[in-house]
Amino acid sequence: MTESQLWNDVDDYFTTLLAPADDTLTAALRDSDAAGLPPIAVAPNQGKLLQLLAQIQGARRILEIGTLGGYSTIWLGRALPADGRLITFEYDPKHAEVARGNLARAGLDKTAEVRVGPALETLPKLAEENPEPFDLVFIDADKVNNPHYVEWAIKLTRPGSLIVLDNVVRSGQVTDADSTDRSVRGTRAALELFASHPKLSATAIQTVGSKGYDGFALARVLD
Repeated sequence: MTESQLWNDVDDYFTTLLAPADDTLTAALRDSDAAGLPPIAVAPNQGKLLQLLAQIQGARRILEIGTLGGYSTIWLGRALPADGRLITFEYDPKHAEVARGNLARAGLDKTAEVRVGPALETLPKLAEENPEPFDLVFIDADKVNNPHYVEWAIKLTRPGSLIVLDNVVRSGQVTDADSTDRSVRGTRAALELFASHPKLSATAIQTVGSKGYDGFALARVLD
């Protein structure tokens, strides 16, 4: 058995036992695939982790940067109370259309709002609305702009909020200070911001599984 097959088997076991699929989640992945979206949604057990983090936070307001087909959005949206709200940003109008359909099927179309356009253009517009602070921010968009997304997350949260940054390992390339890969450089800059910002306390975790070798970082917003 190869190492990657072992990772997949363990993920399958965890998912079947602790994060089993339902018709809504299965349909979200199916419709995303049928629409030609890249197969880069979070794994089911990672989606369940996001849901648990939101529930542990007691989150009422969630911000997601990077919607894709709405699979992770469904996991997060299911953690919200009846009066909760989720805003998710998606660059690609086609992806946003698929996500809206998936969210409607999940019964979350009144809870989750998909906003379309480059996040660095839509985030300032959101800030102009003077929204209530977000309790959790999930960042899973283009990695080049990760440090900018983290800066916006800090502005739009409150003490005690949680910021989750996905895909931080970059297949191990994150350790290469001389990398010319813009995604690696963006991720390193975001992690360095996590480390240096006086309002954040953070850590990062390596993972293996059906999505390969990767990881995520968590930061708590301080007083």
